[in-house]
Amino acid sequence: MPTAPVPPDPERDDDPARVPGEPDATGPADPAGEVPGGWRQLPPSRQDWLTRDEWIAWVDSTEPDEWDDPGEDPDDDPARPHAPAPPRGAAKAGGGARAVKGGRRGPGQPGSAHRAADDSPGPAGAFAAGHLLDTAPGGAALFGFAENAAGPDDRFAGASDEELTGVICALDRSEASASALKHAAVAELIRRRPEPGREPVLDEPGGWEEFTGSELAWALADTRWAADAMLDLAAALAVKLPGTRAAFRSGVLRQSKVEIIAAAVANLDPEEARAAEALVLDRAGRLTPGGLRAAIKRAVMQVAPDKAVKRREKAEQDARVERWPELSGNAGLAGRELPPADVLAADQRITWWARELKKAGLDGDMDQLRARAYLDIMLGRDSRLLTQPQPPGTDDATADGGQDSPGPRTPDDPPDDGPRDGGPRDGGPRDGGIGTPPAPGVLPAGFAGRINLTIPLATLLGLADRPGELPGLGPVDPALTRDLARAAAQNPKTSYCVTVTDQQGHAIGHGCARPEPKNRARTAEQPEPRPPRGHDPPGRPGTSLRPEFTFTGSGDHGPPGGYGAWRLSTGIPGRPDLLIALDPIATDTCDHRFEARGHDPGVKLRHLTQIRHATCTGPTCRRPSAQSDFEHNIPYEAGGRTCMCNSGPKCRHEHRLKQHPRWKVEQITPATFRWTTPSGRQYLTEPTRYPI
Repeated sequence: MPTAPVPPDPERDDDPARVPGEPDATGPADPAGEVPGGWRQLPPSRQDWLTRDEWIAWVDSTEPDEWDDPGEDPDDDPARPHAPAPPRGAAKAGGGARAVKGGRRGPGQPGSAHRAADDSPGPAGAFAAGHLLDTAPGGAALFGFAENAAGPDDRFAGASDEELTGVICALDRSEASASALKHAAVAELIRRRPEPGREPVLDEPGGWEEFTGSELAWALADTRWAADAMLDLAAALAVKLPGTRAAFRSGVLRQSKVEIIAAAVANLDPEEARAAEALVLDRAGRLTPGGLRAAIKRAVMQVAPDKAVKRREKAEQDARVERWPELSGNAGLAGRELPPADVLAADQRITWWARELKKAGLDGDMDQLRARAYLDIMLGRDSRLLTQPQPPGTDDATADGGQDSPGPRTPDDPPDDGPRDGGPRDGGPRDGGIGTPPAPGVLPAGFAGRINLTIPLATLLGLADRPGELPGLGPVDPALTRDLARAAAQNPKTSYCVTVTDQQGHAIGHGCARPEPKNRARTAEQPEPRPPRGHDPPGRPGTSLRPEFTFTGSGDHGPPGGYGAWRLSTGIPGRPDLLIALDPIATDTCDHRFEARGHDPGVKLRHLTQIRHATCTGPTCRRPSAQSDFEHNIPYEAGGRTCMCNSGPKCRHEHRLKQHPRWKVEQITPATFRWTTPSGRQYLTEPTRYPI
């Protein structure tokens, strides 16, 4: 084991858990394996852990002798002859593996496995280094001792900092043990949900009934993706990874590390998976996640190099770009499963352009400038134009090849500052380089609203500050909501709809805007200059007119039983006003006013059901209703109406699930669905709750 400091490399397979005084593995040792300082040299790890018993036997062989004569057990029967007790941390016959192996305590925690000779006063004393609970395996008993040490106020009164650290480690082991038991229960569910034609025995991953993931997702109020991942992990632990399962159950490995190992061996058969596991499991608990990821990847390549290549090539077919909402209210965008060479080249190009932005005087550190450079390249714009004046008479939208454009480079150009991360110097695009520089341009003045930007009317009109919502990104803060609405309004192709909600945010009325007829049309006049409010919409500062929305009654009565007729004005000069008639949406009762005569719904019926349920009506599904099927709850062929009281959006997966004979779906009100799983549990789906 090296004695030099560990370099800051997140993928380095090393052991950062060593503490001062711990000897190198190559240090002198006596025949018993003892080295100076009381540490014990370990035997080499096994290469053929094929069974759980072999794993436990190997762990037994690594335990120090100090576990002999553990002292009086208060639960022992004094009338019964005292048999030699198993080492502390070891499972009883048929149980899990020990929490302590190789002189280590708990997941990644360094320290001696020697038992301390003195007493451990205080409620947390037994958690001190070397004491009984410091080396105990995770489980309900250990959790109970930690809860007792916490006291009624969870302040751990009387515990020293060192003892408190021991409590944290113990709770980490208990958490891992509970998670392992949960996955054991999931494995049993798999056995009880075999796929058609398979005996109810867990013999290989993927052998469960198709909709088992949905049943699990609904029970845990989680995504189907997360439930499928849980099923995969439970199957891998039960079939392929007995050593990892035992370490998980005893608390040596927490779930995040177990997932790393299971994901790495996903394409290996059980024998190969156990061989790869054997190469890392003796140190997996003390490796960081990055170090473990590197170690198990290397082990897989060593055990089955051909399968490692095939997995990488197959994963290239899953190349994609993902977006997600950040908790801050911003968003993320990333490419996945991309060719490594292209990723390295793209990363260099982003760094190069970030340095160009820095030279131009843009503010921000390199992380911020790289993010701006990334968007510049993706959108074909030049952020330097936001800080550098354009030559007189230059059109921002068509500027090309001026002083602000970096221009394509040639092999004769002098090199620029290249990457400083150890890669090749590449000062910008040239033959054999990274690519052409981003085309100069500016932020678009406005975009066409082709997604449902949901905005509370009071926010749009500047009367309140309530958040909006964007599908795929989630809640949007009020200021950004107004900015997006104003930017979208500048494009004449943007369409508008208005939804009326009740006090819970459920849609009860809806209407889509249409231009006012030409014989009645009136347009907004040029507004008088006034100080701007809020943020500027996307675009070059000071170059765009700011739309100011108004919403007033049109003077018409609107649809019978509806919510009136209204006039929406964007405030943009020359644009006609928009008229909106608000129809009712069936929630508790239905008057069948939008019922279609045949199987297929009309445009309005389909749209209103999609407004009532903005996502699939499955209990945990988030697929947008516009991407889902219009589904009859009672089949049309069986006499079901094509109406709001007998329909709702369902993604293709939930649509097929509903047709399974062991599943049942009832539309108990026009807007509420009750789903019943094969186990008999029931789940209600209510209408979408819009921001109010």
